[in-house]
Amino acid sequence: MAVINGYELSEREQSLNVINLPSLENLAKEILPKGGFEFIRGGSEDEWTLRENTIAFDRVQILPHVLSNISEPETKTSIFGLQLDTPLVMAPAAAQGIAHIRGEAATAEGMAATGSLMTQSTYSSKLIADAAAAGHGAPQFFQLYLSQDNDLNKFLLDKAKEAGSKAIVITTDLTAEGYREADIVNDFHFPLPMANLEDYQVGLGQSDAGVGHGKDVFDNEAHQIGVSDIKRIIDYTDLPVIIKGIQTPEDALLAISAGAQGIWVSNHGGRQLNGGPASFDVLKGIATAVNHQVPIIFDGGVRRGSRF
Repeated sequence: MAVINGYELSEREQSLNVINLPSLENLAKEILPKGGFEFIRGGSEDEWTLRENTIAFDRVQILPHVLSNISEPETKTSIFGLQLDTPLVMAPAAAQGIAHIRGEAATAEGMAATGSLMTQSTYSSKLIADAAAAGHGAPQFFQLYLSQDNDLNKFLLDKAKEAGSKAIVITTDLTAEGYREADIVNDFHFPLPMANLEDYQVGLGQSDAGVGHGKDVFDNEAHQIGVSDIKRIIDYTDLPVIIKGIQTPEDALLAISAGAQGIWVSNHGGRQLNGGPASFDVLKGIATAVNHQVPIIFDGGVRRGSRF
C-alpha cells in the first residue's frame, strides 16, 4: 500500500454487493482511513444543510401516471449537443485519490462505461489530461475555482480545452470555506498534492508545489465573485460556461445576463454554508425563473432514482 504524507492510499479492488448508496457508504467506512472517509462524507458545522438535502425529497410524493402506456422508458438525453445514455452527470469532487490510488482515472472510466459525463475538479489528484485520457473519449466538463491569479485561471482553461473538455463549470459558492468540524477533530489536511496546481507551479519553475499549494494560489476566501468575473472567463474561453452554486432565482438570472450557458443548482452538498436551504427546495423557483433559457443541472441529496 502506498503512503503519502502519512496517509495510506487504498489499492484494493474487489466486487462489492451494493444494495443502495447508504450500503456503499458503510462499505467505504470500513476501508478508508477515518480522516479521509469523514472528509468525503461530511458537511459543515452541525451538517443541517447536508441532512436537509436528503430530507427534502421526503417532503415530495410521487404521483404515478399508470395509464401512460410506456413500456420502455427512455433515459437518454443531451446537453450542449452531447449525447448521453443517462441524465446523470457526475458533480466535481476534489482529491479522489483520498479514496483510491487511481482516483479520478478510475472515475473517468466508470462514467464512460455508463455513457454519462464526468466533471473534473480543479483540486483533482490527477492532471486534467490524464483523467481525460482515462475516459477514452467520453465527454467531460472541467470545474474551475476562480483564482485571483488570472494567469492560473487561463492556464487551467487552456489545459481543459487541450484535454477535450466540453464545458467549463465555475463554482461560485466557495468564497468562504466551510467550517467542517469532523476535519478538525480528525486533524485532517489534504495529504496529496493537487496535480493541476502543482503542474502550474512547476511550469513557473517552482518545484516545491505540494499539499498546501491550493491555499497559496486559490485564496477564494478573499475573492468575492461577481458578474464581471464570469464575463472575464466567458470572454477568454470559447467553451460553454456553466455557473455552479446557484441557490436563488436572482443569481440564476444574473449569471445568464453575464453570458452563462448553463445553471448548476447546488449548495456544495452542505459542505460550505450551513443553514442554507436544500437544493431540491429551491430548484423549482430557479427553473421557473430560468424558463428554459439555458440547461439546468442539479445536485444535492439524490440517493435513489425513484425519488428524482
